[in-house]
Amino acid sequence: MKGLDTNVLVRFLVDAEGDPEQHGIAADFIQTHCTVDSPCAVSTIALCELAWVLQRVYKVSREDIADQITALLDAQQLHVPDRELVRRALVDYRQSGADFPDHVIAWFGKAAGAEETATFDKKAGKALLFRYIGL
Repeated sequence: MKGLDTNVLVRFLVDAEGDPEQHGIAADFIQTHCTVDSPCAVSTIALCELAWVLQRVYKVSREDIADQITALLDAQQLHVPDRELVRRALVDYRQSGADFPDHVIAWFGKAAGAEETATFDKKAGKALLFRYIGL
């Protein structure tokens, strides 16, 4: 099994115009090495970084970010170990103003038995599974 770093996912998803050479390399690698019989591993951390890069660097909308991550989760050529937790985080991300990684943190906390996740982030503090603890 091969793993995919965030930068490979970014180049595959958005850099066809910005850096066509690296896009081609990423696409070729994924098409060659990520198959249904031998999927490539994509960590939850890579998906969180991907969301951050798409939002901050490429100014991709929240809806498009959620759609792209959903497509990666649906791809049988990719293995995401925490796929169901990520899906739950995506549902909350689509419905709130908090960032995707915040929702991933909250769902990992819930899976570990946490009733809520304490935060100083005002946007996250308004979302399900969080408790704002700031002044």
